[in-house]
Amino acid sequence: MSLRERLQGLEERERRLLGIALLVAVVGLVLAPPVALYAILHSRRSEVESVRAAIVAIEDQADVIELAKAQKGALEQRYKKPAPQLQAFLAKLASDVGVEIPESQDRQLVPRGKRFDERSTKITLRKVGMLKLVKFLEKIEQSGHPVKVSQLDIRKRSEAPDAYDVDMIVSAFDRKALPEAKPGAKSERDGGATPVGSSATDAKGGKDESP
Repeated sequence: MSLRERLQGLEERERRLLGIALLVAVVGLVLAPPVALYAILHSRRSEVESVRAAIVAIEDQADVIELAKAQKGALEQRYKKPAPQLQAFLAKLASDVGVEIPESQDRQLVPRGKRFDERSTKITLRKVGMLKLVKFLEKIEQSGHPVKVSQLDIRKRSEAPDAYDVDMIVSAFDRKALPEAKPGAKSERDGGATPVGSSATDAKGGKDESP
């Protein structure tokens, strides 16, 4: 029996089902290539996005590394010359902004790890205006020396609108020279962070710190 005869022998319902099956097959054959192409393009696009994200991450990391190198270089430059004697240094900065230091007292030297010594001086200011005080603190922070305000206590005076009594401790950090390495021995490497930090916090010791 030929195919034509077989088709003619089918019932109406069977013919309808066969037609639907053929239609689905034709649609599948027509749509398969575009769908496959879209899947390939989507996969490639995802790969490109992943590569692009990796490149951006590498570039960002490079910027971070360069910034860290620049900061380390600035710290190395800052430590090249020792911090000055604090009382005379502070008196000069105070005079530049019109502030008097009626009381000052050097404190005992404190070792900060294996690489640093901290020298500090406590000073007292009387009836100082806030603007002059801020300029004085800026002078200390921007002096270019490894010096910071490690403790600050400001008290408002009642008899004047812009008059304050101030106690502060200013610290200078001296980096010790490394001992000469013996022939055949490995030289000591720096580690950790420099002790010079925010002007409103105390310097912390107990660790081997370096720039």
